[in-house]
Amino acid sequence: MRRPWQQAQRSALILAGFTVTATLLLGGTWLATHRIVAANEMAAQSALLAQTLPAASFDNVLPASRQPLPPAIQQAFGSPEALAFYTARRQGRVSGLVFENVAPDGYSGRIRLLIGLLPDGSVHAVRVVKHQETPGLGDYIDLARSEWARQFGGKGAANLPAWRVRKDGGEFDYVSGATVSARAVTAAVGRTVVAFHRYRSTLLPRNTP
Repeated sequence: MRRPWQQAQRSALILAGFTVTATLLLGGTWLATHRIVAANEMAAQSALLAQTLPAASFDNVLPASRQPLPPAIQQAFGSPEALAFYTARRQGRVSGLVFENVAPDGYSGRIRLLIGLLPDGSVHAVRVVKHQETPGLGDYIDLARSEWARQFGGKGAANLPAWRVRKDGGEFDYVSGATVSARAVTAAVGRTVVAFHRYRSTLLPRNTP
């Protein structure tokens, strides 16, 4: 007959064996899927960033070009959060920049944006990445809901004084009853363009046309 301490020791060894086996199985599953998940996330991010620049205008991997925005420039962007930007290149030459920005004054909170600029500082496209605006009302800022965001395309230095919605004396459309959402995004895009022109020499290499 086994002594109590021997029985306890045997039970502990069995439990330890189950624990080790479970850990190995979980670790193996994570290793097998980690690369797939990371690759899928990279592909999704690349696709979203690509929407803000002209098709076939770059040949580098945009997510890999991510750099933090210097504090002085970030302050000019008017964001309450740390920001980054991405540099698009074609055959080694800069063909565009994609900036993160956050409009802090949306109707229901912060609105996260991606803003694609060409080297001359004009906007190619704006994408709303995340927001909490009212469904069916303020969410028209999202391209998935309406074409509203397309009006920023082609706007640049010549439009700097007019980065406001029409209700405030600017030139950008808005939906009646949901002005706050449009006003927040428009102002954030405008701050991005203004900051780019102000810090262009810092953000772009010297060989950029």
